Amino acid sequence: MAIDINETIQALRDMIPILDPEDDYLTIAAAEERMSTTKTGRKKELKEADTKLQALVAVLDAARKSSTRPDGVPSAQQHAATLNDLDGSRISLAKAINDAEAALASKEAELARLKEETRILEDSDPAAEHELDATALRLAMYKGLGFESVVDKDGRVIKMLVRAQTGDVHCVDFKDNKSAYEYSHNLWKLASS
Repeated sequence: MAIDINETIQALRDMIPILDPEDDYLTIAAAEERMSTTKTGRKKELKEADTKLQALVAVLDAARKSSTRPDGVPSAQQHAATLNDLDGSRISLAKAINDAEAALASKEAELARLKEETRILEDSDPAAEHELDATALRLAMYKGLGFESVVDKDGRVIKMLVRAQTGDVHCVDFKDNKSAYEYSHNLWKLASS
């Protein structure tokens, strides 16, 4: 099968009106321009995406740093242990406060009772409640000081027994005509010997 060259030339000549190099050039130029515009747009979008990516990386790093526990902040276990210790302290302090309040209430009740007893004692007159013999009381006091009187059948003091600090007992007779001052001076002298 041989192709006739003339037929080929004729076929090419027939195609010449169909093939317009200017249209093809314009189409190719428009395609190249469109591809260049698309390439520029893509480069711009890629640059914007890269800028956004860098910003997001910076935000991610900041979020990582802020989400990590600083060195000065205790761990969750340490924090829980501290809370448990503080709860224990709070409970023991509350118990101590309750005990102190109970002791205070007890002391206040005791104070009120003692105040009432004091008021009752201040209002009472023990001397009026009992009939006291002043003479017997004086004699008891004198005996405590070491003086014991000896009376006659009429109730008059005729002698005084004096117990000295040494334990000796002296007898002073009141039949002499001495003054009361002399008798008292002599009695005290004997008592302090």
